[in-house]
Amino acid sequence: MRCLVMFTLATCFLSSLSSAQTQPAPKIPGGCDSPESHQFDFWVGKWEVHPNGADKIIAHSLIEKRYTGCAIRENWMPLGKEIDGGGGSLSLYDPHLKKWRQTWVDSSGTRVDLDGGFAHGVMSITGLWANFAGPGKDALVRMNYRLQPDGQIRQWAEASSDEGKTWRPAFDFLYRRVEQFPEF
Repeated sequence: MRCLVMFTLATCFLSSLSSAQTQPAPKIPGGCDSPESHQFDFWVGKWEVHPNGADKIIAHSLIEKRYTGCAIRENWMPLGKEIDGGGGSLSLYDPHLKKWRQTWVDSSGTRVDLDGGFAHGVMSITGLWANFAGPGKDALVRMNYRLQPDGQIRQWAEASSDEGKTWRPAFDFLYRRVEQFPEF
């Protein structure tokens, strides 16, 4: 009798294993293909970065859509001896919070967490940036990105040292698309 029970259990197990192997794999939810998750795609590309109104290249920036479209990765590569290292960011649309989130990390060890959204043609994200206004002087920084009619991207930032009551310009860059840039 024991043999019959064991044989029946083994047959049932093998039968269920065989049918599981022929079933299609369950689809993973495509949370990275919503209209919101494409709002920042205009920034994707290879860029020379200039101060707005100047022709001097201050950096190259490689912006890639990564991780099956779930994130945008930035690799900021500054030029010139006066600028040390570089940095980068990882941005994603968080469907649970219904906002964009970005983490910036640079070669000085600075990490900034920003969040915000896309409205009226501008991606705007804000976060507290340690030492932004000088040693020991943190600032709330609002970064803005807008696709220009000529295909360039304008990135400008404003800073506030009074918790967002007043804002002052911090920087203003234009990203100009290039096919490739020098090897680093």
